[in-house]
Amino acid sequence: MILAVTGGKGGVGKSTVAYNLGAELDAVVVDGDLGMADLPASRGPDLHDVLAGRASVFEAVREDGPVTLLPCGRSLAGAKASDPTALVEVVERVADEYGRVVIDCPAGMRADVGLPLYAATACVVVTTPHRTALTDALRVRELARELDAGLVAVVLNRAHSEERTTTVERRLGAPVTKIPESTRLAASSTWADPVASVAPESEVHEQFRTLATSIQSSLRS
Repeated sequence: MILAVTGGKGGVGKSTVAYNLGAELDAVVVDGDLGMADLPASRGPDLHDVLAGRASVFEAVREDGPVTLLPCGRSLAGAKASDPTALVEVVERVADEYGRVVIDCPAGMRADVGLPLYAATACVVVTTPHRTALTDALRVRELARELDAGLVAVVLNRAHSEERTTTVERRLGAPVTKIPESTRLAASSTWADPVASVAPESEVHEQFRTLATSIQSSLRS
């Protein structure tokens, strides 16, 4: 399984959703944003090094954290030295070894957004209730369709409890999971721990657990 987490607009919480889904699905999370990496990083080889031929995939995968992660470097020099076209092969090799991969896609509609979607067997679109975010979510959903990365779920992030999801489900064509604004989720992002570790009994963790179960059911059917 290779699941791309995308969203079009930046700042909708896509990286947080990818990281927490990785925890729930017991997957390797690949930080696929080669220009503006956002997931936790540590010393050692990273995705930039792999794409530049300076390290192997398995040297760069970190198994010692709360979520198994293939981090990406944050330097402009590293981004320039890497070969983005090799990303698909790298992701497929990780999937062959570990079974499940979640890719945190770049924001926006740049050309490099298409590479993770091309590698993916399915995708999750993350948006907020704001009109501009929903418009971008529609655009990236169309790109995913063109690249055969079937949409299995929509995450409506920072949603109020009374927020209606019917219109979003109809426009995007997939079931919607609401993730409420949460200080516990914010804390999990800050500490680089998934919400399953920080607040296992919280509502927001229950939503991520339900989302992961729904995704697995969709991919099996």
